[in-house]
Amino acid sequence: MLFNSLAFLIFFPIVILLYFLFPHKYRWLLLLIASVFFYMFFIPYFILILVGTILVDYFAGILIEKSKTKSEKRWWLIASLIANIGCLAVFKYYNFANDNISALMQFFGMKNPIPFLSIILPIGLSFHTFQAMSYTIEVYRSNFKAEKHFGYYALYVLYFPQLVAGPIERPQNVLPQLHQPVLWNNERIISGFRLVLWGLFKKVVIADRLSLFVGNAYTLPHESNPSQLLFATYMFAFQIYCDFSGYSDIAIGSSRILGINLMKNFNNPYIATSIQDFWRRWHISLSTWFRDYLYIPLGGSKKGKNKYLLNLLIIFVVSGVWHGANWTYVVWGSLHAIFQIFTVLLPKRYSLIKDESKLYYFKKAFYMFLTFQAVCLAWVFFRVDTVSNGMFIINEILFFVKDIFIHPITFAGKCYYNIASIGAISWLLIISLLIFESKIDISKLSKSSFGNYAFFIFMILIISILGKSTQEMFIYFQF
Repeated sequence: MLFNSLAFLIFFPIVILLYFLFPHKYRWLLLLIASVFFYMFFIPYFILILVGTILVDYFAGILIEKSKTKSEKRWWLIASLIANIGCLAVFKYYNFANDNISALMQFFGMKNPIPFLSIILPIGLSFHTFQAMSYTIEVYRSNFKAEKHFGYYALYVLYFPQLVAGPIERPQNVLPQLHQPVLWNNERIISGFRLVLWGLFKKVVIADRLSLFVGNAYTLPHESNPSQLLFATYMFAFQIYCDFSGYSDIAIGSSRILGINLMKNFNNPYIATSIQDFWRRWHISLSTWFRDYLYIPLGGSKKGKNKYLLNLLIIFVVSGVWHGANWTYVVWGSLHAIFQIFTVLLPKRYSLIKDESKLYYFKKAFYMFLTFQAVCLAWVFFRVDTVSNGMFIINEILFFVKDIFIHPITFAGKCYYNIASIGAISWLLIISLLIFESKIDISKLSKSSFGNYAFFIFMILIISILGKSTQEMFIYFQF
């Protein structure tokens, strides 16, 4: 079920009504049934995959906690990780690996005997497997007590607001809240609805509209002119931000209405002054997951510079692979690793040190500009279907930018329409997203009844009039 669908518009108010009518002791069951229904609305039999991993992880958590020795605990943890990573390997990476094996064997004149599987990737598989793994890892580390109630644990994994595309939560945050009684609170519920509407605005008014322009340029890049490819690349940066952060806003807002607080997943990433800063602001739940469960166990930055740089490379490549079974995502992750490594290797005199001089603010703006260009360059490979298409687009853009400096007047004449239209869109995006979101918490916009009604009416009208009428899948659902 999509957040931007008529089905959800009917489903969610019914869940809210029943949730506050039910006694607390039965609410977990209501939310679990609602979550199962929500997920089965896509492809029903995929729920069996989740049920299988939930059973494994539930018993693994209990057995880890009961184990007498560290070795025994480790084996139960490994069993849980194998179950989760095994699902990802089969459904997400099996055919990708097999395809590359076939290409390699064909190069040596051999035929690959391993069959391909006719399988569909379950929606949001990477998200709920990572959330499930965080549970058993935290129990193993003795940071959290194993959940004995099977229903509550199943709800932790299946909780519908963040089931499909996160945020990827930790058990310490969500499970205790599921046990706590929730009372009706007007201020909390109104702030949740405001956040839901803001997320819908970003999705259906901005992201889905931009997808038309981006799709036209990127679907057949060889038939698009360089100016279209350049502007489409910048617009994709805003499209994916509004699409994904819009989903997170709806998820966090919906959950807030139910009295359960989810972690913040975005913090204005396009004002970042470095790639490291960008990853502190973008998809925070995933970046912290990799930090806590992979980067730090690998040694982080504490085992010498060479090991530190290798760890950065591993983290970003794995992050790329997590996003999809395609070499384009590996290139995307590798580019972020290269940018990060380059930043680490720069002399300290080039670092951004806080002071009150005008030079500091000039340097900050310059670093923000450079970081945004680097992020957009990497986004090319995130968006394309093949690495060769990505290289073609980069090549076209570079030659186009060179021509801008060599023939500025000719460039302006040829690209007047694109400059005017994209400039207007960019201005709207900068005002409404970069400045508005950084200065104002949309969930606390107004405490007056008039202000709330005005905001709700205004947003509903804008979404209804300017929003794309067809239901577009959220980009991160494919992961």
